[in-house]
Amino acid sequence: MKPGEPADPSKGMADPDPSAAAARGVMDHAESEWVARARGGDRVAFAALVTRHRDRAYTLALRIVRVPAEAEEVAQDAFVRVWRALPGFRGDAAFATWLHRIVVRRALDRAAVLRHRRARETVLEAPPEPAIEPHMAPDLETRARRLRLERLMETLSEAQRAVVTLYYLADRSVDEVATTLGMPVNTVKTHLARARAALRAGWEQEERA
Repeated sequence: MKPGEPADPSKGMADPDPSAAAARGVMDHAESEWVARARGGDRVAFAALVTRHRDRAYTLALRIVRVPAEAEEVAQDAFVRVWRALPGFRGDAAFATWLHRIVVRRALDRAAVLRHRRARETVLEAPPEPAIEPHMAPDLETRARRLRLERLMETLSEAQRAVVTLYYLADRSVDEVATTLGMPVNTVKTHLARARAALRAGWEQEERA
């Protein structure tokens, strides 16, 4: 939850990972060097970048596509695209910002394909695994709250999930989310407001049940 905001069930999206600075687009000296070397075709340097960012890339994809196997494929595809495009990477944005933009866009495309596929299917499928990381659920009560939030996230559109994921999980500002998704700032604000309202309404409804 950002400073000054009212209490919101989506505050559970915040990530306490101490490496979150890298995810917010802050490149340290080592990462800057890896990027420079990888731009020149150094696969070892690129492997270091993948190691640093693969978990978060997967988590971003998972929160949008909701299916672990599909999220893994999205993340892998994103890194392949990053590797191919690196020679033209000018560094106008931090590497993490650039990577997240590619991951989210690939995830949104994949989510659309999955949505159309499910619409044509008549056989019920097993529900996807919740997009939750084990280290984020230290006790049963916290885990239950997170699982409830994950269920409520299913009611959001892919665009809303992308905005919520970047704003809370990746700790991006509204302007950064807009840049990453290629959306106007006001559109991001609208998605964020509607997503929070939907999550809050769903949360309160379950509380009354």
